[in-house]
Amino acid sequence: MGGLTTHVLDVSQGRPASGVKFELWYLESGDTRTLMRTMYTNCDGRVDSPILSGEQMQMGIYELVFFVADYFRTQKVVLPDPPFLDVVPLRFGIADCDAHYHVPLLIAPGGYNTYRGS
Repeated sequence: MGGLTTHVLDVSQGRPASGVKFELWYLESGDTRTLMRTMYTNCDGRVDSPILSGEQMQMGIYELVFFVADYFRTQKVVLPDPPFLDVVPLRFGIADCDAHYHVPLLIAPGGYNTYRGS
């Protein structure tokens, strides 16, 4: 049974990023986007249940949108106006509905990194 999960780490502070708001969008042909979920990371920088699982997993193009500037403001980080990174969109494809897709995000006020995790 397939699933989609994420994990956000604040590398500027060396800890999980708790309370990061993110959205999951499904991208259809053309410019049509459908909001599927809005969630927040827990104290471990994860979510308590998969973002998608089982029959929710469909082949296609998705986008996770992370509101990183909002997170850093809650951490009392002084950001320029406008911030260098405000919203981080990660677009990816799901080709195998039975596979586990883990999308980690490493964040700092001046940069981010991602990869397909396990």
